[in-house]
Amino acid sequence: MPTTLPDGPDLLISREGACGLITLNRPRQKNALTTAMRARIAEVLPAWVRDPGLYAVIVASAAGEVFCAGGDLRELVRWGGSAMAEAKASLAAEYALNWRLDCFTKPTVSLINGLVVGSGVGISLYGTHRVAGENYRFAMPETGVGLFPDDGVAHAFARMPDHIGMYLALTGRAIGAADAYHLGLVTHCIPAGEFAAIRAAIADAEPVDPVLDSRHQPPGPGALVAQAPDVARCFAADTVEEIIARLEREAGDWGRAAAEDLRRRSPTSLKITHRHLRRAQHMDLRGVLVEDYRMAQHCLAGPDLSEGVRALLIDKDQAPAWQPARLEEVTEAMVAAYFATPAEGDLELASRAEMQALKA
Repeated sequence: MPTTLPDGPDLLISREGACGLITLNRPRQKNALTTAMRARIAEVLPAWVRDPGLYAVIVASAAGEVFCAGGDLRELVRWGGSAMAEAKASLAAEYALNWRLDCFTKPTVSLINGLVVGSGVGISLYGTHRVAGENYRFAMPETGVGLFPDDGVAHAFARMPDHIGMYLALTGRAIGAADAYHLGLVTHCIPAGEFAAIRAAIADAEPVDPVLDSRHQPPGPGALVAQAPDVARCFAADTVEEIIARLEREAGDWGRAAAEDLRRRSPTSLKITHRHLRRAQHMDLRGVLVEDYRMAQHCLAGPDLSEGVRALLIDKDQAPAWQPARLEEVTEAMVAAYFATPAEGDLELASRAEMQALKA
């Protein structure tokens, strides 16, 4: 029988034999992560890494149709409007958790069958194993709410072939298991009906690789990977304006539809995301997370994040009034300001060696 630690209902922390289990349990909110949920995960990881009887960790969802729809943006925007110190602390804790997960030294398996977005990517991408069920869907749609793909995901996007990462970051479009597997976002494709057996095997301390490899079902080619030459031709451009111009010159409907997608998104978010991915090519994950923290603070202080959340989640009119409203009005100086060090200093993250020596 699993022994559940004292915990709120939004997040279930349990121990099943040799396995630590983190279960997201906010089905009505599509498992949107709150600051308190992240804090609980960050609290339990050091104890688990020091526990000689614990072999591996599993991250799962109690909601069958979704893994995690991202962070609780209502919480962040509410704090950003009235309690900026709390909002900044929440961001710092979020990015520190991403780094803690990447430095964690035991096998960590995320079982994902459904939508995984934003912060949900942040708590799963840095594990050693990421398993996609048949309903897996990945997206980083932040440019549509006045933000940018954060949680260090720019590090992964910047290393994808054929500028596919830039395409996913700017458009926010979703991909399925096949594309995610070929792009390295997931390590295995396994039907969700096998997830219980995987949990049981890992609880018995069976080696993770054979447990997953024996159940993996090759997903075949992905639709996006097949379109890689078109993506590369358009999204290699040096500016967002040129990306849209190239898309509009493409034959067929794909280019025009992608250009229209971009026009609906925050012009400021598009431009800072484009620069962020270009810079992330030359950074390690730790550096990307530090830059995420800089950019997110400036997004909190600007108009587009609160407006995007209003249009998407509060009024749900899907008609955000971006400021500025046009790409041409977003100047180089405005973009550069998002990368400036905050007045109180950068996010401080211990080195990987320090984290692992401390068993943090």
